[in-house]
Amino acid sequence: MQQLFESFVKKEKLIAKNEVVLLAVSGGCDSVVMCKLFHESGLSFAIAHCNFQLRGKESDEDELFIKQLAKKYKAPCFSVRFETKKHAKSSAISTQMAARELRYKWFEEIRNNNSFAKTATAHHQDDVAETVIINLLRGSGIAGFHGISAKKGNIVRPLLFADRKQIEAFAKKNKLAFREDSSNKSDDYLRNKIRHNIIPLLKEINSKASKTIYETTLKIAAAEEIYRQQIEAVSKSTVQKRGTGTHLSIIELKKLSPLKAYLYELLAPFGFSSDVANNVCDSLQSHSGKLFLSSTHRALKDRDNIIITPIEVAVDETEFKISLGVKQINKPITLSIKKVTVNASFKISTDKKTASLDAKKLKFPLILRKWKKGDSFCPLGMKQKKKLSDFLIDTKASLFEKENVYVLLSDNKICWLVGKRVDDRFKINEKTKTAIRFSV
Repeated sequence: MQQLFESFVKKEKLIAKNEVVLLAVSGGCDSVVMCKLFHESGLSFAIAHCNFQLRGKESDEDELFIKQLAKKYKAPCFSVRFETKKHAKSSAISTQMAARELRYKWFEEIRNNNSFAKTATAHHQDDVAETVIINLLRGSGIAGFHGISAKKGNIVRPLLFADRKQIEAFAKKNKLAFREDSSNKSDDYLRNKIRHNIIPLLKEINSKASKTIYETTLKIAAAEEIYRQQIEAVSKSTVQKRGTGTHLSIIELKKLSPLKAYLYELLAPFGFSSDVANNVCDSLQSHSGKLFLSSTHRALKDRDNIIITPIEVAVDETEFKISLGVKQINKPITLSIKKVTVNASFKISTDKKTASLDAKKLKFPLILRKWKKGDSFCPLGMKQKKKLSDFLIDTKASLFEKENVYVLLSDNKICWLVGKRVDDRFKINEKTKTAIRFSV
């Protein structure tokens, strides 16, 4: 294992002998093995650990373990505590994504402030296999199949020569102590479901499945480089920057084949999905004036060009309070409010301009305001949050509609995307006795 590590580092030109590397160490088996391999190779390193404060005492014990590990190797140690859930909520992203954002930003700050050459993470071949499967399930383009590279910017991954089994065997042989993250045992996360169920099944079919997938990603990465060069060459003749807008020449687009693949790659940097790119492609033979939207940009099919411009939604910060007992408001929109008893004769209106919410779940005063970037809610019938921007795209809301959408909030939670969808958390169920009916 030690020899394989040193050969891989040398082959991929990851670390020079005189460089000091910042090791991202969670305390798990993978990162503890990485520390051991660096130490035995005589490479200079420091240790960085993030306490995301998600597992209470267990997280604090991980932090203490890392500090003791750093003492063992006489390595500088940096640790930080993040309010991860608070960051996730304020940024309207998942806890996992919040943790990722926080740690990589902090790693780079530590690296820069201490003049460390690189930051090393303990990703291995099983991580690559999991990532490829996740991207496949999410419908990724070619970029999703190059997996995890050994070197990207200032980040290096020196354990990509090994799989989880090899790493665990090395830890056992060297009697290395490490921490077990209890959340890794749960199947609540997609990656864990793949790790615990799909990867073992693949290894039943091919014991070297992770290695095979990893080696395939290297071939795809090489092919992607050729692919990108071609996209760049096409972009030079097809794309023109004009002020804040971008023009795609329809005459040049029509020369391309396969057109839909090229068009997706040209539109993707502006947030357009493959489905929207296909619709833009189909519109090239139609009359001018068709408008397509991503969460950040609009694409207008003009006579000679696809014109892409940023969406500039005017942010109206005005908030309107609705106190308990108020029966109607006329500003900024006319909204009637009525308390109703939920009994055998009660019927939920199918009119989207009317919403009946469980009175017990509402906390007054309610707030009515325009939607903001970053807003999210749980659309009726869903248990997971969805960004409003994505929901409006999915429901094909027009530009005018997007700029005039209001939300009703209870205790800072959206309970109704006015005129469009009730939040699942505030819906009426079999236990509801009293409802509040809102009508635009």
